[in-house]
Amino acid sequence: MRRGRTVMALAGAGALALAGSLLLTAGDQGPQAARSSLGPPALGDPLTGDEIARAGEIASATLRTRMSTGRVELLYVERDDDKAAAHLRRADAYIYDYGADRLIVRTVDLGQGKVVAESADRGVRPPPSRAEEARAAELLLADPEHGRRIRAAYAAAAGRALRSASDLGLRAMIYTPRRHGAAAEACRTHRCMRLFVRLPDGSWLDTTRIAVDLSAKKILALEW
Repeated sequence: MRRGRTVMALAGAGALALAGSLLLTAGDQGPQAARSSLGPPALGDPLTGDEIARAGEIASATLRTRMSTGRVELLYVERDDDKAAAHLRRADAYIYDYGADRLIVRTVDLGQGKVVAESADRGVRPPPSRAEEARAAELLLADPEHGRRIRAAYAAAAGRALRSASDLGLRAMIYTPRRHGAAAEACRTHRCMRLFVRLPDGSWLDTTRIAVDLSAKKILALEW
């Protein structure tokens, strides 16, 4: 497990793009997956797609029930960068507990097939996962006012009805309140994000006054 490094929320579109390219989810294995058909990886190689999936399964094995209710989420898996363990194939699984608002990091030794270290911290805000982006969009669509507005804007841009949140182009960033009204104060402890929605014609929906609270499953109106 990585030592002395705090996971910080990334800000700005450029940083979000960088985060998307570096942080791999168990379901979005990226270019590392190409190695899974090339034989066993060397010690210094990136994680393969198979290793990412296996590390995620091992790390979340004791949390399946809570994950099924949506209160705990495996965000992503990346290679453990502890130099003292450079001779081992190890992975860090980042798991968020929305009920307790804490980040759990479980280090998996892929050779042993088990969790060998764990840490849990509150107030740590890793970048959003793609699954969280989708959930935030689903919460927006479920809201009567915002859902109606998004569907109307999508229909006007695409010439057809919106089928699901997967039809939308989504980008998200962690939201930390800065004098945006009492409603946003919960985001000092909750996992909240700003969601940017791109329509099929290339335009972006105006979501500047909205934050999505994933911990409370609520849409927050921001005051400017």
